[in-house]
Amino acid sequence: MQKIMMNASKFALVAGLALGVGFGAGTAEAKTCFKKAGQGTAGSLSGAKFQVDEVLLQATDWGAWAEWMATGQTSGYDFGKRKYRCKKGGLGYECYGTATICKK
Repeated sequence: MQKIMMNASKFALVAGLALGVGFGAGTAEAKTCFKKAGQGTAGSLSGAKFQVDEVLLQATDWGAWAEWMATGQTSGYDFGKRKYRCKKGGLGYECYGTATICKK
């Protein structure tokens, strides 16, 4: 009986190690990227673009937006280059913008 228990313990140890290696392999997953679009209106061109940036982050993650507003950083996301299409109108300027945002 002791030999059976010892073999069962060895099996459990090997199975546990294999399972742990299998789970560890999944931690190196690829970045998740997605495209977002938004609209902003303000009295200045820079203000309208800022409004677009806010909308893009709010549509992604409210925590990322709050961090960006407080520090100018988005530690959980790559918030890269944005493309804007702006015109005069509304309260001054109206911009539509897009960005590809990647979760780190």
